[in-house]
Amino acid sequence: MDASRTRAPGKAVPAAAVMCCAVLAAGCSPTSAPGARDTGTTTTAQAAVPMTAADLQNQYQKIIKQVLPSVVQIQASHELGSGVVYDDSGHIVTNAHVLESEKSFKVTTANSEEPLTASLVYAYPEQDLAVIKLNKMPAGLKAAKFGDSEKVEVGQIVLAMGSPLGLSSSVTQGIVSATGRTVSEAGGGTGATIANMVQTSAAINPGNSGGGLVDLDGQVIGIPTLGAADPQLGGSAAPGIGFAIPASLVKTIADQIIKQGKVVDSGRAALGITGRTVVDERYQPTGVAVVTVKSGGAAGRAGLRPGDIITKLDDESISTITSLSQALAADKPGQRATVTYQRNGVEKTVKVTLSQQ
Repeated sequence: MDASRTRAPGKAVPAAAVMCCAVLAAGCSPTSAPGARDTGTTTTAQAAVPMTAADLQNQYQKIIKQVLPSVVQIQASHELGSGVVYDDSGHIVTNAHVLESEKSFKVTTANSEEPLTASLVYAYPEQDLAVIKLNKMPAGLKAAKFGDSEKVEVGQIVLAMGSPLGLSSSVTQGIVSATGRTVSEAGGGTGATIANMVQTSAAINPGNSGGGLVDLDGQVIGIPTLGAADPQLGGSAAPGIGFAIPASLVKTIADQIIKQGKVVDSGRAALGITGRTVVDERYQPTGVAVVTVKSGGAAGRAGLRPGDIITKLDDESISTITSLSQALAADKPGQRATVTYQRNGVEKTVKVTLSQQ
């Protein structure tokens, strides 16, 4: 499996997973202490009844009725994706790659007969997130509830809601397969490297990007964004491996965009360079060559310059631009890191105070 993940061509992908927990409470009866008098009465504790298939189905339907009206279809000139109503002012959060470079969009809700219009507030490709705003908030359209993605657990059932292949108001299911994944987009996405993504077994299909990954409490825990690609399958989607941007990150970025009109505190570490992957005579990647150095950035302050080849960040080997992005995704601005690099064939190391992207 390729370490980098690719977005489905032309459109985004939702991850659908349904998370369902049945709670079992063990009952116990009190026992008499030695020498205690028998009163002749008996107390029996009843065990909680496990959730039945009918109970689970009813829970699915309840959550779908509650959340699906807050999930919309977004149409740009050449892209079709999904979005989630973020607040009662008509702000909608989605993936940046759904919007491309456009400024206005058509939005279709679960209950609207005619498309609504929306305008771009701000796109932040570094995290593949964006906010658009409806030009007029229709009656009855309400915001979804966003949960705490830090509490998401592996095995939890989740529902993915969106518009795969243009089929609006679609719902699929799966489970949370893993948490804390660092994933890099490729194949037509924004090229973003995103940390702490939620992995789900739900199928990821074009058009679901920007939709909602919802738990059985009716809370959005992630924004389905991309699916894994398997080189052994010719680069086609790997079944059952999809990724969603965690809700906690979505709220952090969306709140800044709505209040400030842009992202003012990304929390993302950066070296302050542009670079390219270096390959050897066998076309194997061997490091990242520094192409430009940002004035006043982390690399510039540390003395790195164009032509240097970065091969390691702390203990992480760096062979490609993607591996450098993934290593930086685990760090924070202001953190100290050791960069190992080659200059004129000589290996050197330097301490760098990471800046903000």
